[in-house]
Amino acid sequence: MAAVENEMQSGPVLGGLAGHLAEAVGAVDALFAKARARVAAQVMPGGKLDAVTLDCEQHMAHGLAWAATYQAAIREMASFAQRMEAESRFGETEQLTLQIAVGEYLNHIAGGIPMNQGEFARPADLGLTRSDIAPLYGLALIDRGNTREARARLVELIADGNFGWAGLDDTLTEIAATMRRFIAEKVAPHAHQWHRDNDYVPLEIITELASLGVFALTLPEDYGGMGLSKESMCVVSEELSRGWIAVGSLGTRAEIACELILCGGTEEQKAKWLPQIASGEILPTAVFTEPNTGSDLGSLRTRAVRDGDVYKVTGNKTWITHPVRADVMTLLARTDPDEKGYRGLSMFLAEKPRGSDDNPFPAKGMTGGEIEVLGYRGMKEYEIRFEDFEVKAENLLGGVEGQGFKQLMQTFEAARIQTAARAVGVAQNALDLGLKYAADRAQFGKPIISFPRIADKLALMAAEVMTARQLTLYAAREKDAGRRCDLEAGMAKLLGARVAWAAADNALQIHGGNGFALEYQISRVLCDARILNIFEGAAEIQAQVIARRLLEGGN
Repeated sequence: MAAVENEMQSGPVLGGLAGHLAEAVGAVDALFAKARARVAAQVMPGGKLDAVTLDCEQHMAHGLAWAATYQAAIREMASFAQRMEAESRFGETEQLTLQIAVGEYLNHIAGGIPMNQGEFARPADLGLTRSDIAPLYGLALIDRGNTREARARLVELIADGNFGWAGLDDTLTEIAATMRRFIAEKVAPHAHQWHRDNDYVPLEIITELASLGVFALTLPEDYGGMGLSKESMCVVSEELSRGWIAVGSLGTRAEIACELILCGGTEEQKAKWLPQIASGEILPTAVFTEPNTGSDLGSLRTRAVRDGDVYKVTGNKTWITHPVRADVMTLLARTDPDEKGYRGLSMFLAEKPRGSDDNPFPAKGMTGGEIEVLGYRGMKEYEIRFEDFEVKAENLLGGVEGQGFKQLMQTFEAARIQTAARAVGVAQNALDLGLKYAADRAQFGKPIISFPRIADKLALMAAEVMTARQLTLYAAREKDAGRRCDLEAGMAKLLGARVAWAAADNALQIHGGNGFALEYQISRVLCDARILNIFEGAAEIQAQVIARRLLEGGN
């Protein structure tokens, strides 16, 4: 009891925090092992994964995916603490952020992990008993991590906009600062009006992004790239999305196209297309999704029929981002009608002329209409109809039919890591706006940041943003190391999207009635945040994929 009192008297920072974090990792690892075994017993009769049973037990399976995501997040925060201690960077802001985050997540695990606002993964849903959960209540962090005193002190420390060390080395820190300056000068003053007017990101902004190397970051130097890490991609994507997700997402178009060509293209295709995409001379767009198929790409119906030196493409596509101004489409179509599912799919590098609002698709065999959207503006979404649209046969990716789905799967790790980074950027933007408003807005004779319920929101936002950031950077480092990281990428995207929505919602609440007014930026951020749980794999699909990997032996 004396030890407890001494720790509490030392202030809001829990004494011996790194050790407490390590204890939390051990307890959560042991609990998750039990949860995975019990879920497996339910959905894997006879030791083999049964797809029908997995679908019937989605709540349990998806709860397991969320539990694994929390396990990974807590483990990475503990690792982050060790790195900070080793570099003498584990200051008060960083310590409070980590102890609040892990303390809160331990309580979620014990009481129910929010999969969204209304669905929770309770311990019993995962086959866990009260006795299984009991060891968590012996952890110091579950009671004394996320305390009123810790939250209040953290908000005092971050009131100036300094949220602590993010774990970046000097090079990545300079990259982040460069992008932040660009956003502050060229994007932030105009983004909200562009959003409200449903305008495109100006072409001059795209040109400047290209000059900064945004489209060339991770490409090998042999193809006009900068040869940098996926971690650098995360830093750039976060900072750009912190200004406006549309600007951050322009890099995603290039990332997807370059990954497809780099992993699946012929040497001739790599030499032709990659340098042009890297320089910004050519803008790509991804054309995969179809009406009524969504994530079920195996049901894709768009046909590509060989006719001499061209393929003639016929079919409907939807939710195509930035197609009007794109010069090339990475187009997924069925080349073998006799092959059902994924095997008959092929990927094409389909060239097209740039269009305009008046004439969006000035190409024979291609028509379309804009889909009006709540947020995620700046590039515009379209439905597209192809009718004998011609693609050069030489632009069949890899030169071999039937490889399209395999080629697409190779891009998902990088794409989801980048999407997680975009989510962190949106969440950070919401935190920035909420913090500034709370400091500036006075009610009852004092700034509203001084009211505990406002400060609590800000503290928890800061803690969750840092957690999502560290999990995303971890996934990127795994990718850079050449290790399979679809599990880590999926978890980062799953958590990042939820954190972005929660941060935007809470920041709007801090704004009160003003947050509901279109003139305030937080209204845009809320709309932008909502898409993150849907694209690049909806949260439910993402959880299903994670659960399958875990049950099939993923680590």
